[in-house]
Amino acid sequence: MSESRGTVLAVDDDPGALSALADALGTLGFDVVQAADGAEALEVAKERQPDVVLLDVQMPGMDGFEVCRRLKAQPDLLLVPVVFLTGHGSRRARLEGLEAGATDFLNKPCDLVELEVRVRNLVNFRRLTTELDSAEQMVFSIARVVEARDQDTGDHCERLTRLGVGLGERIGLDPESITALRRGGYLHDLGKIGIPDEVLLKPGKFNPDEWEVMKRHVEIGVEICSPLRSLKPVLPLIRHHHERYDGSGYPDGLAGDEIPLIARVFQVVDVYDALTVDRCYRDAMSVEEAVAVVKDETEKGFWDREIVDEFLTMLEESGNTTPS
Repeated sequence: MSESRGTVLAVDDDPGALSALADALGTLGFDVVQAADGAEALEVAKERQPDVVLLDVQMPGMDGFEVCRRLKAQPDLLLVPVVFLTGHGSRRARLEGLEAGATDFLNKPCDLVELEVRVRNLVNFRRLTTELDSAEQMVFSIARVVEARDQDTGDHCERLTRLGVGLGERIGLDPESITALRRGGYLHDLGKIGIPDEVLLKPGKFNPDEWEVMKRHVEIGVEICSPLRSLKPVLPLIRHHHERYDGSGYPDGLAGDEIPLIARVFQVVDVYDALTVDRCYRDAMSVEEAVAVVKDETEKGFWDREIVDEFLTMLEESGNTTPS
């Protein structure tokens, strides 16, 4: 019998929807436990300690928001990722879910490919955090909440972790730096927890005052992580991933090799990933278009040319783009 890919608690008062979730995830190798209402969900969660909870919002009696709040009130379940399943994607409902402790959101009916990706990524994240102490776990969980606030980013952190580690290994970074890249994928934008929604989620261009507020996120992220000695190797990445090779970045205007190497590696995968996902102010670019932009910005002096060359070669070898 093959090993389970993780335990998922599915909660829905609709038997048909619950059965569909169980069948879809069970076929993919996940161990799925089910609950038909909020009270049962709390009992099953305490007994089974799932890796992820998929939670319907609208249920009779105790709704999903209240179930989530009660889950998060239990120390042994506090850091279990909760994904709300909802047919109502309003901003108000999303904010209420975040206040209750949601990690992510999926619209009903679920796209099965997206469901698998989200669940797999959250199971991986859960297993990563269980290896950390409680303070580190809390920091990583806050980072997932930050990602969930921004509907545009999707599984941005997971992709950055994969790309950053791949590029770091390719150029021969030491194990500590690889670990920093892996953790930095989740923690790089942690400081956005301190940025107001009206700035963070603004669809248009920032005015000068808003831009100054947004730039503060790197310093806030460092302030949150610096008390934890185990996260010290990640601090240069968090602070400096928005520097530019020509010195025009922030917060310190570092240039060239003054920028820590792990930050130079990370900023290349960060800008590439940002270009290839939908944003509220533009559609996602194709891989070819994104590569062209990265090359153009490298010519302008934004990024380390040697690292960019290695990254583009890595993409070519993975089949994600074609040599130019």
